[in-house]
Formats: sequence, C-alpha cells, structure tokens
Amino acid sequence: MARPHTDIEAGRIALLEVVDDLVRKRGSADISMTDLAAAAGMSPSNLYRFFDNKEALLEAVAERFFAEKVGIMVEVAESDLPVRDKMYQFFARRYLAIVEQYEAEPDLLKSYLEIGHQYFEVVRGYVDLGDHYLSIIVAEAMEQGYFEGLSIDEAVSLINQMVQCYTSPDILFRVGTTKLSVAKLAMIVDAVFLGLGKKMAAHSAAGSHIKIVS
Repeated sequence: MARPHTDIEAGRIALLEVVDDLVRKRGSADISMTDLAAAAGMSPSNLYRFFDNKEALLEAVAERFFAEKVGIMVEVAESDLPVRDKMYQFFARRYLAIVEQYEAEPDLLKSYLEIGHQYFEVVRGYVDLGDHYLSIIVAEAMEQGYFEGLSIDEAVSLINQMVQCYTSPDILFRVGTTKLSVAKLAMIVDAVFLGLGKKMAAHSAAGSHIKIVS
C-alpha cells in the first residue's frame, strides 16, 4: 500500500534540507543522487521514492528557492494597489527577500546561484514567470494610458533593463547593498512611468534626439 501523499511531501522537504547542508559544505559542486542518499542515511532506491530522477530533484530545489518570490509576484499582481505602487512592490519586495538571503547566508546563496547557472534550463521557467506577472502589471498600466507606442513585450524588456540591478542576485556580490536601496528603486519606478509614460507615443512620433551609436 502506497504511503500517504503527505508523507512523501514531508520526506521531500527533509531531503531538501539535506541538500542545503551539502551545498553549505561543498558549494556548487555537483551533487549526485548517491551523494544525497548517503547524506540522508538512506539507500539510493529509497531516495527514488521521493524524486524520480536528478532532474526532478533539481526542479524541487528550484521550486523551493523561488517559492517566496513567486508568492510575492502573485500577491502583488492580484492586489488592488495603484499600478505605479504595484510595480514598485513587485520589484521591491523581491529585492528585499534576496537581500535577506544574501545577509543571512551569502555563501549558500552564491552556491545556489552557481547551480542555477549550471542548470539554467531548470530555472528558465521562473525567469519567464517573472516576465508573465510583469506583463500583467504593464497591461494594467497601458489601460490607464501609460506606455503608449510600446507593445507589452517592448515595455517589459525596457523595464527589466532599468531595474536589472534589483532583480539579479549576482549583482549583490559585485556591489553589495550599500549602493542599492528601495528608495532608489522607487525613484527608478517613477522614472519608468515618467520616461515611458503617457507621452511616449508623442515622443516616438517626434523621433529621438539621441544619436544611436553603432
């Protein structure tokens, strides 16, 4: 008779804690299913009751890593905040969550980022999910007259480039938190709405005065 689903979930959570411990000890060095089974004190065959294969394990690790950020995106996108506040909260709350991880265990965060780079195909969906929820906020702004002359994809791409230092945890390891702040982020979001705001269509029609270098 199969064990209850809740037992399997509890086992997966416990094993992901073991993964944390292994990453703390070994950094981003590749962890095999055999390594995990040994660290958890179980046989490899027993481990496969919880994860069908290594890909399933990596997907579970990624899901756990991004869970808080996904929750923030959903909550903000579905909120009744004014659209400018909504976009600010969309980026600021995730940035603060990253900072919390960075300040609590910087080496663990760095190792997980390196693992994410190694297995980017596993985390790609979470990157796309961020664009999906940002698109919802952009579409709402467009209904209010913002970002005229741009498609949703164009607006999302421009906004991502403007706030990249607040969405990429890797940047924290290069500049730290002293040069970044939610106050500065609020100013950037204001600049997004002013610079890409309701007059964007007229600006586009008149043509940019900036000479594009090649």
